[in-house]
Parts: sequence; C-alpha cells; structure tokens
Amino acid sequence: MGKITAAVTAVGGYVPESILSNKDLEKMVDTSDEWITTRTGVKERRILKDPEKALSDIGVEIVKEICDKRGISPTELDLIIVGTITGDYRFPATANIICDKAGATKAWGFDLNAACSGFLFSLTVGTQFIESGKYEKVLVIGADVMSSILDYTDRATCIIFGDGGGGVLLEPNTENLGIIDTIMKNDGSGREFLFQPVGGSRTPVTPENVAAGEHFIYQEGRAVFKYAVSNMADVSVAIMERNNLTGDTVDWLVPHQANLRIISATANRMGLSEEKVMINIEKYGNTTSGTIPLCLWEWENQLKKGDNIILSAFGGGFTWGAIYLKWAYNPR
Repeated sequence: MGKITAAVTAVGGYVPESILSNKDLEKMVDTSDEWITTRTGVKERRILKDPEKALSDIGVEIVKEICDKRGISPTELDLIIVGTITGDYRFPATANIICDKAGATKAWGFDLNAACSGFLFSLTVGTQFIESGKYEKVLVIGADVMSSILDYTDRATCIIFGDGGGGVLLEPNTENLGIIDTIMKNDGSGREFLFQPVGGSRTPVTPENVAAGEHFIYQEGRAVFKYAVSNMADVSVAIMERNNLTGDTVDWLVPHQANLRIISATANRMGLSEEKVMINIEKYGNTTSGTIPLCLWEWENQLKKGDNIILSAFGGGFTWGAIYLKWAYNPR
C-alpha cells in the first residue's frame, strides 16, 4: 500500500441569489462602475439579504451538494472544518451549527480564522487528519458573509467584498493524488492594515464605538496591495520550484479573488498563460475564505484526473500560502 494522501473527491458551492452590481453601488457611495472595474476587476457581488439566514445556512447547502455528488450521507462525515471570519456567532463555532443543521451527527468540527487564506489553512489542517489515518471523510468549507461587517458608505471596502463560499470533501488516496505539498505563512505585523477594529477582547463592543462605525472592516488598500502582490506571487513560485513544476506543467492556478491585478501579477511570475487561471472575481467579488473553493466549484467539470493545480491566497493578518494539488477524478 502506498503513502496515504488527502484527495479532493467532491466539490460544492453556494452564492446568494441577490446581486449587488457596480451600478447599484453608484447610488450608495461615491464611486463608478469604471473606477471599480479598473482597480479591482469586480462587476457585481452576491449579498445574503435574508435576515433569517447566516453563514451556517451557506455551509449547509455546501454540505448537501458535496454529499449528493459523492453519493454519501452527512452521517458518514468524520469532521467539518470551516474557514471563516464571519461565523454565525463569536461562539459557538459555526462548524458545530452546520453539523447540527446538516445532520452530520457523527462529525465534530471547528472554525479556523485566517481571513482570505482561511480555506487554504483549513485545507492544510484537514489534510493532516486524512494522512494520519485518523479519519476517512473530512469536509473543508471556506465561506464568508462579508456584507455583515461592511460599511456601505466606505468605498475602500464595500466595492470589493461579497458573500458566498464553497467546500471540498477530502478522502484517503494511495495513487499520489490529492494534496502533495503546502506552504503556509503569516506576519502579524500587518494586522493594522486590514482588520476589524472592534468586537474582540482587545476592543470590546460599546455603543460609542459602534456609533463611530468601528465595528466594520478597515483596510488600507495600498499597503495591502503591496504586500499581497509580492507575497502571493513569491509563495506560488516557491511551491512550484520545490516540486519541480514549470509554467508548462502546471495545469491550473486557483488564486484568491481579491484583485485582478494581483491575480495577473501572480500568474505572470509563475509563467502561466491566461487560459490556465481561474477567475470569477467579476461575478462574486472577494468572498474572503470562499473565493478559492468557489473557483473549484465553477471549474470542476473542466478538471481532469492528474491535473497539477496550484491554490494561492493572501489575506489579512497578514496570512498567505500556496498548495500543490493533483486532481483525483475526471469530470462526472
């Protein structure tokens, strides 16, 4: 028997029905469709408007789709990991709520906070449980409801983000398919450039800081762009070099959908042509932990067994990383 690797065996995704276009934002904040498109690549984003719905409801839809595709029951899942910064509550973990709502009665779960790198960090952690032989079915979700922490009078942030996410099922593989290598990084000194100032133990919520809008996400766009454009490209090239991959042998880049210019810079550094890069930022914007699994969900039918895939992200914290994944199945 060969070495056990963690292979992706099914993909699911979900985005809310409600669309917030750039034209809609023109009526809400001092901006324009041309300004947004030129600087970010975003044309529209999805918003979870139902006041009765939250992140766990997105997660349940993802679990259902993955289980349906794989032909299994949620009761067969061993573990659910949720990469997110917008859980239903500060506690309990949204993974716990998803287990309950989806009927995953055997599974335990937890949330992982790494901002836009949340799915990659969660996938790396989930891989360990498969490789160790401890579990056989680990479901990893990356999803966020960014509209819940956005100030729609702040054009530096409200134009970028949307709601939605996706997930994958990890199962053991002995054909050298699945997660082959990972590089994860963080630098806490970058926390001041992209964070949610109020709501944690550092600065608890008060009527005064809520009235001042300090509970919304804060971003210094230029600083974040500078760090992201270099670190996301660096880590992607590093994982290629470590695994003797070239622009010719990489079949797909699945980049975090933060900014079209960052995506292009990363692909150029990797020596990849446009047709090898998954991009859907124009439809969904930046769904934080949700962007990479949403890409896998949309491109699933184009992926072939043995494809060499690089997943790459950069997020607040700062956090960043890359994963080398060999796809484990042909289109169904």
